[in-house]
Amino acid sequence: MTANTAAPATPAGPATVPGGLPAPDYEALADVTAVLAARAAEHDRDATFPHEGVAAVHAAGLLTATVDRRYGGPGGGLGDTVRILRALGGGDPAVALVTAMTLFTHAAQARTPQWPEPVYRELLAESGRRPALVNALRVEPDLGSPVRGGLPATTARRPAGDDTAPWELTGHKIFSTGAVALRWMAVWARTDEDPVRVGAFLVRTDSPGIEIRPTWNHLGLRASRSDDVLLDTVPVPADHVAGLAGPGADGGRDVIGGAWNSLGLTALYLGVARTAQHWLTGFLHERVPSALGAPLASLQRFQSAVGEIEVQLTGAEGLVSALAGAVDAGDESAAAQAGGAKVLGIRAAIGSVEQAVALIGNNGLTQDNPLQRHLRDVLCGRVHTPQDDSVLLTAGRAALDRR
Repeated sequence: MTANTAAPATPAGPATVPGGLPAPDYEALADVTAVLAARAAEHDRDATFPHEGVAAVHAAGLLTATVDRRYGGPGGGLGDTVRILRALGGGDPAVALVTAMTLFTHAAQARTPQWPEPVYRELLAESGRRPALVNALRVEPDLGSPVRGGLPATTARRPAGDDTAPWELTGHKIFSTGAVALRWMAVWARTDEDPVRVGAFLVRTDSPGIEIRPTWNHLGLRASRSDDVLLDTVPVPADHVAGLAGPGADGGRDVIGGAWNSLGLTALYLGVARTAQHWLTGFLHERVPSALGAPLASLQRFQSAVGEIEVQLTGAEGLVSALAGAVDAGDESAAAQAGGAKVLGIRAAIGSVEQAVALIGNNGLTQDNPLQRHLRDVLCGRVHTPQDDSVLLTAGRAALDRR
């Protein structure tokens, strides 16, 4: 397939909303995706973070699309987020993933404010001037994924009885997506109190005592730079804490937050699969074997296979979009179905790319072919919470209970 070597135009910046944040320009999504795609292979090959891609997302007002209207933001919902992440995922899923983490943070603040007002206003003020990426750092070497249970080893300490003293945060976080480019880290940690409390300690990344260790050497999403973060007595002001409470005091799982995570990330990987399909269809039209004397696209075998990919992706995209719209409308049953949609959507995305690789044979796995990159990236969809075993166990028990 002939590559398009023309450099995509950088989208023009949008207007601003009353709070000073750039208004999201959804019409620029295709242009932003093209900017991301232009260097995605380079960043994947070199495992370098795509700073220019994040800048393009910010310039189009997409990085703060979910800031609530009461904070002067556009108030975008899950439906908007699904649209954004599917497009960005088709350009560079590493950019899409760090965008997702930031969008999810703003959306959570819109639903149930946890960040102290002055701290969140500080984040918003900077977001109006430049990209301000945020991510929650939760996973640890010994703990693994916290959704499986357990307390973090990362510990916040301060003098006993002094509620105004700054905290000192010490610990080790792994799989910290976008660590080299984050402006704020919401570090999940425990206190050294008795009884212990847990919460998200809000750390500016220019604070002393932070080391980003370049450990990320992954099969897929190499440009996400999900490196280790080491914290050595990092000072955190007393009021820079969100949701500090006893273990389990939140009353249970955040179903709406889980739906945002499930549907948003599924949309991202469906975007990867769509890009793989677009490459495949172009190849099938352009490839004319001498023995056939016609493009491969003229053969029924390939037409049926592409049709199967189309049906899988269209069905999954429709399910994710419909559930996202229902969640925005307040349908609690739709939020409960989001985990199952993630299972179906990620399987459709992975299966589609695997089928595309199988259709063109050895060529699909060469380093010069974008399909191998899309395959490596789309496989990462399986590792995000909630994972298949947890979703299927919950669904199976619910189905059995209905009897």
